[in-house]
Amino acid sequence: MSSGRRKRSNINLLIPFLVVALVFGMLIWQKYRASRAVPPKPHVVQPSGARTAVLFFVTDGNRLGREARELGPCDGTAACVKDVLDELFSGPVGELDEALPEGAAFNGLQVTGDTAVIDLNRTFVDELPRNGSAEMLAVYSIVDTVCANFPQITLVRLTIEGAAGARLHHLDLSQPLRPDYSLEREPAAGETGAAIPPSRPTKGTP
Repeated sequence: MSSGRRKRSNINLLIPFLVVALVFGMLIWQKYRASRAVPPKPHVVQPSGARTAVLFFVTDGNRLGREARELGPCDGTAACVKDVLDELFSGPVGELDEALPEGAAFNGLQVTGDTAVIDLNRTFVDELPRNGSAEMLAVYSIVDTVCANFPQITLVRLTIEGAAGARLHHLDLSQPLRPDYSLEREPAAGETGAAIPPSRPTKGTP
């Protein structure tokens, strides 16, 4: 065999060997780089801060019932209470009935210690039906909603256009009120908010 043919044969054998060596070399280099690389910081999904509020509306005409409402995050107790009251005064979205008279609104609120002071507009008084049941349901839809969602608040004082010592036809608002869950329809099994224990506090003097 001539030397030329022998050289070409050696080259033909060498080329596959070089290709295999190059492939293995690249794989080893990539593995080395991967071992030296700093692992990326894992992506952590931050909680959205969403919360579920329990609102009290009228059911069966003469009882209070609970409706759950999804709310966004809030900052500070007063701001959170305001968000909940905004939802309450906007009315129910389910099968329950409105507890507050049309046009009723709250002008502002203040939280001091365990007491929330909520100032209502004159429409709340003027448009409220003049019977004890309607007054009780309207007042305690506010009081129970605030206290059920904010356990640190145990008393709610209602003022009218900034004036303390207000009195409805059948209900005295001159003193702070405690929640009264005895006005509530018995929650069905598994109903949202059913775990909140009922209490029977002293109401204002009728």
